[in-house]
Amino acid sequence: MTAESVDLKRALEAILFVSDEPVPLVSLATAVSAPVRQVRDAVASLVEDYDGKLDGPVRGFELREVGGGWRMYVRESFDEIVGDYVSVRQPSRLSQAALETLTVIAYRQPVSRSQVAQVRAVNVDSVVRTLLARGLITEAGQEELTGATLYVTTELLLQHLGINSLEELPKISPLLEDGRDGFDE
Repeated sequence: MTAESVDLKRALEAILFVSDEPVPLVSLATAVSAPVRQVRDAVASLVEDYDGKLDGPVRGFELREVGGGWRMYVRESFDEIVGDYVSVRQPSRLSQAALETLTVIAYRQPVSRSQVAQVRAVNVDSVVRTLLARGLITEAGQEELTGATLYVTTELLLQHLGINSLEELPKISPLLEDGRDGFDE
């Protein structure tokens, strides 16, 4: 192993560490200014390293090829521990974007990502992933016409809000120009 290959692997590792979506090999190669073939070999070596096949320990995370790219994931054997930490023990401060997305889902559920994005006028994919990871929303089937996944809030959200049901959510009609009660049409 040359110093150059170590630098390439560490550079790829750093990019994959901060990426919240799968990164295609071509994008990785462009980011590190290396040939795709060399990046493919380096990624394969990282996979082996994380899986404990290069004389090191099996890591608590793994590198998977999904959705046309590569992304780091928690190793399945640690899902429960990490899920517990993320949803219960980690401070539940949410970004403004997450709060807005959660509000749309709470008032319009069941709702698809595209419907939420339409209301917010921005892409909500990463925010929805965050809310799913924290256990504040969950998948609730698919939209019949489009097949899009539908999302609803969970009991954990109600617990965090200190309410017993969604009917206890405050009415937002005073904030809407046409006086509608919530987002209902």
